[in-house]
Amino acid sequence: MSETKKIPETYLRFRRNYPEVASHYEALGQSVNELGALDSRTAALVKLALAVSRQREGGVHSAARKGQDAGLDPDEMRQVALMAITTIGFSSAMAAYTWVEDIVGTKE
Repeated sequence: MSETKKIPETYLRFRRNYPEVASHYEALGQSVNELGALDSRTAALVKLALAVSRQREGGVHSAARKGQDAGLDPDEMRQVALMAITTIGFSSAMAAYTWVEDIVGTKE
């Protein structure tokens, strides 16, 4: 894992305290990602869009980190947040945009 992709301490503590639950949770995520209908880049964009639409800051952070692993460009992830303007509203989309920026860096 790269230095820019630090796993939040809360999740690391969850894994330490409940290793069996964490293992099952991570295995489920891996299972659905390996179904094969979507390539890894498309799956990463979908996961990011889902987190954006539900307004989950931690989910957007996680999806953006995993998107980097899948080879997504920062501008692709920014576009997902911007596309949400007409669906979830400007202020909600701007919140999601800032969460993407937390991970991919600020664009001037």
